[in-house]
Amino acid sequence: MSYKDFEKALETLNIMTRITHLDLKNQYQRLSKKYHPDMPEGSDEKFREINEAYKIILEYMKNYRFSLDEEEFHKQNPFSNRPDDWFKSFNC
Repeated sequence: MSYKDFEKALETLNIMTRITHLDLKNQYQRLSKKYHPDMPEGSDEKFREINEAYKIILEYMKNYRFSLDEEEFHKQNPFSNRPDDWFKSFNC
């Protein structure tokens, strides 16, 4: 897979930012139902394009190498870096 193929797949599924596996699956299902050949807006070509895009992004997600250090953890979980009792930090 090339980056150009990956970029086209993102565009096909209308993905602009970070996405979870579940969000990807939901987006794929929504678009595949909309463009299924048996539906009024359906198209064989568009349906095949959506399926191929899903396969490309799914393959990327399955083979992505995660950095398991603390910095990456906090990037993926932005609220993990706050104090346990973060409400007390407000001066009301």
